Amino acid sequence: MTNRPQDSSQAQDAYERLLELVRSGDLVPGLRITETDLAARLGISRTPIREALRRLELEGLVVHTPRLGATIRVLDWSEITELYEMRAVLEGTAARIAARAASDVDLSELAAINADMEAAGQDGARVYELNRHFHSALANAARNRFLLQSIEALQKPLMILRPNVMTDAARASEAVAEHAQLIAALRARDADAAEAAMRQHIESAHRLRLKQLRDAGFDS
Repeated sequence: MTNRPQDSSQAQDAYERLLELVRSGDLVPGLRITETDLAARLGISRTPIREALRRLELEGLVVHTPRLGATIRVLDWSEITELYEMRAVLEGTAARIAARAASDVDLSELAAINADMEAAGQDGARVYELNRHFHSALANAARNRFLLQSIEALQKPLMILRPNVMTDAARASEAVAEHAQLIAALRARDADAAEAAMRQHIESAHRLRLKQLRDAGFDS
């Protein structure tokens, strides 16, 4: 009889480790991946790798291509635009709700994260992580579990986009200013202004993303 709790734990561990490899850019879009290679890389058996890959496929990060096998998904131009459109809707809604639901502690945390982002300066990796924490903290501040689940699901395919817009120093500086504007709206409990600030923030990131793709010769 198999040890189901242990199997489940190993699959979860494999999933989280593969997810981090995607997030960090070690597994890039279009890269062919095999259970054997990943098992050797992570030092675990193929069974939890297989289960983790199935989960990543369901979440839109991995695809199976005929004669090629499993690869990290490559998002096309329209998919990227659709992702950012939905992100503006969901995170704009989170900002609107947070204007009412966020506690003073939540707002202080958002301000502290944003201050750390500003202090990180040219450290793109650090800014990227802090920006993720900021958006996660805002989603949590809305205190709507269903909205939070939707936002978290949307974040998965966004992980495979490279380079991250926060590696652009000018964009990082703009993001800090946009966050500050959002925090001011939240402190004022102005739901309309909070939603508008968040939507503008996401749309600015979307514009830069499209510019990066054009500059890289990405086929629209």
